[in-house]
Amino acid sequence: MSIELRVPFIPETTLRKHQVFEAADSRFRSAARLRQALWREQNGWPIGGYTTAQGKRRTIGNCVSAKAAQAGANFILPEIAQLVRRELAYREDGALFDEARLVANLLSSTPVLFNSLGPLKLDLKLATRVFRRLLPGFVQRVTDIQFEHAPDRGSPRFLADYTAFDALVKCKTPAGADGFIAIEVKYSEGMNEPEARLRARYDQVSSACGLFKDGTSEALRANPLQQLWRQHMLAQMMVNERLYPMGRYVLIAPILNSRVARAVNLYRDHLVDAADKVPFVDFSLEAVLTALKEAGAAEIAAVLNERYCDFSSLHALI
Repeated sequence: MSIELRVPFIPETTLRKHQVFEAADSRFRSAARLRQALWREQNGWPIGGYTTAQGKRRTIGNCVSAKAAQAGANFILPEIAQLVRRELAYREDGALFDEARLVANLLSSTPVLFNSLGPLKLDLKLATRVFRRLLPGFVQRVTDIQFEHAPDRGSPRFLADYTAFDALVKCKTPAGADGFIAIEVKYSEGMNEPEARLRARYDQVSSACGLFKDGTSEALRANPLQQLWRQHMLAQMMVNERLYPMGRYVLIAPILNSRVARAVNLYRDHLVDAADKVPFVDFSLEAVLTALKEAGAAEIAAVLNERYCDFSSLHALI
C-alpha cells in the first residue's frame, strides 16, 4: 500500500464545493472528511446531514441520506450492515452507540471499527489468521469478538465508571491460556474527546496498577492521554481481577493521523517497562489491512484501503 508522508492541505474553495468545509478540522480530519465525501459521490449516495445544537438541519458531504443509511451505505458489505443491526439490538447494558453517526456519518470511527473487524467477527478463522500476524506469540486462536465492551460497567471493582473498549477480542494463547485484546479505533479524531469526570477510583488504580512511572501525573488525566489512561487501567484491572490471566491493550489509527501518533508517543513516555503488566500496543490501520490481505481477505482489505487510507483521489483536486 502506497503511503504519502502527509495528507495535503485542501483549499477552502474545494472543501466548500464538496460541502465539507469545517473551520475547526485538523489537517488530517479535513482531508479524511473530503475523502469520505468523494467516496459518497463516487457511489452515487445522496448527501445527508445532521441537526446542530441550535436545532438547525445542516447538510454535509461526509454524511449520506437517511434512506441510504437505512440501506447500509456506510458499510462495505450487506453482511456487515446486518451485523451492526444485530449488535445494536443485543448490545451490553449501558453500551453507548451514537446510532445516527454509525449509520450515516462516513467519517465516524465506529463504521471503521465494524468495517474492519466485522468480517473477523463473522469469520473467526480469518480473525485467527489476522491476529496471529499482528500479535505473533500471543494469539493461537480467536474465540470471539465483542463490540463496545466493558466488564461490569459502573462497578467499583473496576473503574466505577462507563469506560469501555471499542472491541474485545477473546483468544487462546499458544500455551492454551485465555487471553484478550482490548481495542480502541481512531480514524480522524485528534484525541480531544470530552474528558471523563475525574474520580477517586482513578487515582487509586493509577497509583496501584503498576503501569505508570508516576500514577499521579496530571498529563494522564487530560487530553490527549486521558482515554488511553482509563482504558489501559481497565485492561489491567481485568487481569488483576482474574477475568483473564493476560491481555493486550491496542490502539489502531491511520498512519497519517499525526495527532494520534503524537499522543501515542506522549503516552509511551509515561509507561513503565514491566513484563507482568498488560502492554500497550499501537498498530496503524494500514498494518491491520496488510494483515487482513495476507490472511486471505485481499478484496476486503483493498476496499478498506481505498476508502480510509488512500488519499490519492485528493491530489487531482489540489
